[in-house]
Amino acid sequence: MCGSHAVHTKATCAIGNDPRAVELRASDYNVAMKIRPTMFVLLVSLAATGLCVQLVMAQARGARAGGAAVPPRPQQVHGTLLQVMRGILFPNSNVLFASQTVDPATVKKDADPTSSVNPLAGQYGGWEAIENSGIAMAEAANLLMIPGRVCGNGKPVPVQNADWPRFVQGLRDAGMATYKAGQSKNMDMVLEAADTVTTACMNCHEVYREKTPAQGGLAARCTK
Repeated sequence: MCGSHAVHTKATCAIGNDPRAVELRASDYNVAMKIRPTMFVLLVSLAATGLCVQLVMAQARGARAGGAAVPPRPQQVHGTLLQVMRGILFPNSNVLFASQTVDPATVKKDADPTSSVNPLAGQYGGWEAIENSGIAMAEAANLLMIPGRVCGNGKPVPVQNADWPRFVQGLRDAGMATYKAGQSKNMDMVLEAADTVTTACMNCHEVYREKTPAQGGLAARCTK
């Protein structure tokens, strides 16, 4: 019997003169029934994605509106210029100077290299000690530019003077020359780096450190 439900049973009833019409409609129905769940899943996925995007945008707007950027902490000063010199620059430059006549690769490690006070004979000795000393000197140059530090005599470090950044840059360059000498494992480069360090130190010391009694002695250091 051909009725409104014939399409569900793929009946062979003829519509018009084509007995395949009902079969075609039944096939279309089955395809449609398969597509509907797929479309439903797709729509749900799109809705969820849109919700996530809205949440992210809302959080971003909230962060911009109420979450002000945290200002960077001011650089802190803990030691005088004299202490920075004696604690960082003096010992590290001596690692380089000691290597002018002794190949760092030939320096034997101490019995307990992890507690050695000699960088060349310590856990990270040899040529690596030259590299490390160079980096220490280059990084120490940054410390010399922090405002608020005072010299050993209590005078402020003259970071505002036009020649001070130039002297500091000379130290930074000397540190990197030392680092490159360590990387090269070349004794000639060690000698050149030692000369660069000596020149950088003297350029600054002649202006701000070496004060005769007539110039005021120690009390006049860090001044012109």
